[in-house]
Amino acid sequence: MTASAPKFDRIPVIVSFAEQVKMTETYGFAGSQGKTFLEGQRLVPLDAGGNIVANETLFIFMHPASTLQLLPMPVALAEAGLHVLCAGSRYAKNDSALIMEKVVYDLGQYIRHAREELRYQKVVLVGWSGGGSLSLFYQAQAERPDITHTAAGDPYDLTQATLPRADGIIFIAAHLSRAETMTEWLDPSVLDEVNPDVRDAELDIYSPACRHQPPFKPEFVTRFRAAQVARNRKITAWAEHLLAALKQRQDGEIERAFVVHRTMCDVRWIDATIDPNGRKPNWCYLGDPRTVNVGPVGMARFTTLRSWLSQWSFDKSNAKGTINAAKIRKTPVLQIVNQADDAVPATHNPAIRAALATPDKEYLEIPGATHYYVNQPAQLQTCIDAVIDWSRRKGLLAA
Repeated sequence: MTASAPKFDRIPVIVSFAEQVKMTETYGFAGSQGKTFLEGQRLVPLDAGGNIVANETLFIFMHPASTLQLLPMPVALAEAGLHVLCAGSRYAKNDSALIMEKVVYDLGQYIRHAREELRYQKVVLVGWSGGGSLSLFYQAQAERPDITHTAAGDPYDLTQATLPRADGIIFIAAHLSRAETMTEWLDPSVLDEVNPDVRDAELDIYSPACRHQPPFKPEFVTRFRAAQVARNRKITAWAEHLLAALKQRQDGEIERAFVVHRTMCDVRWIDATIDPNGRKPNWCYLGDPRTVNVGPVGMARFTTLRSWLSQWSFDKSNAKGTINAAKIRKTPVLQIVNQADDAVPATHNPAIRAALATPDKEYLEIPGATHYYVNQPAQLQTCIDAVIDWSRRKGLLAA
């Protein structure tokens, strides 16, 4: 360890459990042989001698599909002397077949491992971006479990999972849910799901030929939003119909993959006057939204019938943020809003704030902060200071 190296270490965390599944959703050995394996990374501070500095509190980051151990915030927390676990779900880096109800179960296994094997006394969930609605979904099922089936109707009983409750939640740079956010980004001009070149010119806002250009009129925005929801519902209806047909056939085919075209189209990206914050126009967290809209990394680009219903369906997903926030009554929650967030719409955090049933909730806005705090050390430090201060005041972190 050199003098310039970060004074923390990265320790692999492997969690495994037996689970009988009717269909393999993950590639390779990790979920196909009767056991599910989860991989995470624990960031632990070191003293001058290279020894781990003990702490009774663990901050857990988990996103349904991403791995978060390289993000600025987990690293900064470890550098500040806190213990951090970046937990990967069974669908890490591949959300094409992701089932949100199973991700909730995965998160519960990490919390149980943290308490029983790693001997932490307190566990705080840090819900970053897509991890925010996951944290709310998880804690809702830990406090008031009521899910017995996935959104597709498959049995998956979280009421019998004995999910351990987290001691606190930090909801940061987070949106309402994958289903609601993707719907607000779904290109409503697409008329043919198989051939995305067949489009409604009236709604094709990225086309120079579209007669509706920014600044958009309110009545057009209303029409645009309604068409986005309609497209989501059209895909949902198709998925439910095909899933029912496959079940009727009983020929061994129980799932089907498909492509969802053009999923980064939002009037906000090209009209900064709509739901304004400090974001720059003609930009989103993945780059030029016109390119992302048709690129391979778009949200829900590759998915399956069951996964669409669980994580992307506007009406069917169980992971919607406000619904789950309303079930959380016993847990302290800190919301941190990055005011120049180029991913999370400005309307989302106020909705979560209003829906949270817990009386123990705090709300902080960080001016100028973008989604990832890239090249923003001052804003990142404000965030870290707020996390430490709140955790200490709530008795979640020793002074």
